[in-house]
Amino acid sequence: MPQLPCHNPLPLPFAAELEILAALWRRGPSTVREIHEALGKDTGYTTTLKQMQLMHEKGLLARSERFRSHLYEPAITREQTQQQIAADMLARVFDSSAKSLVMGALAAQPASPAEIAEIRKMLADYAKEKGKSK
Repeated sequence: MPQLPCHNPLPLPFAAELEILAALWRRGPSTVREIHEALGKDTGYTTTLKQMQLMHEKGLLARSERFRSHLYEPAITREQTQQQIAADMLARVFDSSAKSLVMGALAAQPASPAEIAEIRKMLADYAKEKGKSK
């Protein structure tokens, strides 16, 4: 998928839209019926249909046709969505402090020793890569 330009990001997805995106990231291209069943919600099929149509209009989903059925797929990767949400939270909630964001995340959900080791490795790799780009 193409990288989105930083100056014109897609709108942040709402909670219900994130559920649909997560189902599509897991399943791959799917029909509304398939996503509706995957969500297993008490809401009606037409609610899922309308939500996915709106997401398509907003640019969050791409749509193609297969055997007279519309297939939907995310127009943005999981990683791009996570980065966009993190950037928004960083600015709005954590006063643009990456340290505060990380510490807030770790306070909310403590990491296992294995996760902390992986985070340390990721930070070292990030620092190395950042040093090369200067």
